[in-house]
Amino acid sequence: MKYTVITGASSGIGYETALAFAARGKNLILAARRTEELEKLKSKVADINVNLDVVIRTVDLSVTANVYEFYESLQDYQIETWINNAGFGNFASVGEQNLNKIEKMLHLNIESLTILSSLYVRDYANIEGTQLINISSGGGYVIVADAVTYCATKFYVSAFTEGLARELKEKGAAMQAKVLAPAATETEFAKRSLDADEFTYKGAVPKFHTAKEMAGFMLDLYDSEKVLGIVDGETYEFELRDPIYPYVTRTRK
Repeated sequence: MKYTVITGASSGIGYETALAFAARGKNLILAARRTEELEKLKSKVADINVNLDVVIRTVDLSVTANVYEFYESLQDYQIETWINNAGFGNFASVGEQNLNKIEKMLHLNIESLTILSSLYVRDYANIEGTQLINISSGGGYVIVADAVTYCATKFYVSAFTEGLARELKEKGAAMQAKVLAPAATETEFAKRSLDADEFTYKGAVPKFHTAKEMAGFMLDLYDSEKVLGIVDGETYEFELRDPIYPYVTRTRK
């Protein structure tokens, strides 16, 4: 049996991606901090296909030790797709941002994603049909005012994943590495970024996609040979593209 791993699966894009992959008949390993929400998602998957195996892992991936323990706990599963979706944002000027929150964001958005990507590549790079998909943002290609630090974390995700995709291709590896870059999406993202109790996208955000729409774009990226799936920040059209960041091949003597 083969599995698709999705981190940050308890809500938003991760939640809808789980349902989209379930509709494709994929067994799932779902990770997030909220057990109750994961259990609800597991029941929803059963409504789609009762024969699928759904494994739940309750874990806070902003804690480094947990990241390694989480990966090691999956050694008995054959993983064909790994989706690093867990992450969160922050809206504040650099001089006024909550550094405790920022530290956690750096651990989750950058450190956790890098460790899990590296471990998955180490174990699966040469296995046919494997894919690593990392979730970046439109803010991984354009710096947004009052979200400078968040955007910097997503610039890292985009550059790291695009570079990894080129590295794997250069080595003739079987695995594909891809990056999904959404624009504004109706999830819990804004609420957590603003440290607000509630946030309503309609009326507050001129354009946005639903999480279900983004999960559809995720499948488009999954099915393609392209490295980047990105939402145009002006038109909000989804595009499949080659890597954007320049890549220099190191000359070896």
